[in-house]
Amino acid sequence: MANINLGKSWKEVAFKLAPLLSLVILSVYLTFASSNFLKIDNMMNILRQASTIALVALGMLIVIITAGIDLSVGSILALSIVTMGVALKAGVTNPLILVLVCVAVGIAFGVVNGLLLTKLNLPHPFISTIGTRNIGQGLALLITGAAPIIGFPKIIEAPGAGNVGGFPVSFLLVLVAYVLVHIMLNNTVLGRQIYSIGGNKEAAIVAGINVKRVLLFVYGFSGFMCSLAGIIYIGRVGAAIPLAGPTTDMDAIAAVIIGGASFSGGKGTVSGTMIGVLLIALIRNGLNLMSAASDLQYIVIGLVIIIAVFADVVRTKVEEKARRLAKA
Repeated sequence: MANINLGKSWKEVAFKLAPLLSLVILSVYLTFASSNFLKIDNMMNILRQASTIALVALGMLIVIITAGIDLSVGSILALSIVTMGVALKAGVTNPLILVLVCVAVGIAFGVVNGLLLTKLNLPHPFISTIGTRNIGQGLALLITGAAPIIGFPKIIEAPGAGNVGGFPVSFLLVLVAYVLVHIMLNNTVLGRQIYSIGGNKEAAIVAGINVKRVLLFVYGFSGFMCSLAGIIYIGRVGAAIPLAGPTTDMDAIAAVIIGGASFSGGKGTVSGTMIGVLLIALIRNGLNLMSAASDLQYIVIGLVIIIAVFADVVRTKVEEKARRLAKA
């Protein structure tokens, strides 16, 4: 029996350390492959570019913990910021009101995703969010005439463009968000309910958890994080673009799964997600440093997603086998 427990422990440790080890190996490789990799400017650029996907991935994390998925995150990000841009063009210049417009759109769209799941009882959020993904993208193009919007107040661009002592303000905000969500997931009743729903939805209902209300929060929160990521995006590029973040959903999903979360639900950590985000950011940065074509970048990230999903399948099988052996 001791050998079984040892084997189980070794495999669990291996799966947990694999993302971090991959991050270290990739960093070492890029250090030797490009003389520009370890330069301060490049390091700060990686963190700045990672900030947008980091915030979206944080929302995606709690969605996936509940055994759900949100394929509309890129569209929510785009729709949130272009709606703010339309408000700006209509004469709204107060930065606080503009930000509230952006956040309100993100939350509202996320809640709609939750309502489609909880009220219409669609079989899986994959179905509803792929539909709202197209709706959101269409709306973003429609209300802007497919043209980017520029001229935002400097205070709105500051979170994505500013630095404190050479360190990106955007990544400082990411660190604050990650700490707060870590506390929420691990030290609150709501956090325990989120894990419970993903682990066993039927048991959560029997335990008296209001599953529908929690899921509404989860998808609303995902929309909220998309809107915050959109504000960071505006600071980076200086414009609200209706086709912003075309790979946001896939990058976020890959980061969360690489970080140890599972499509079967009930597991996932903030720290693991951060490792996944940094790994995706390093891959993109490394390909850019080596002047790889954008087409190749799509291929590489696609392979990373497949590998991450395969690792999730293997990890789930290993855990199921360990549970069966423990019961035997």
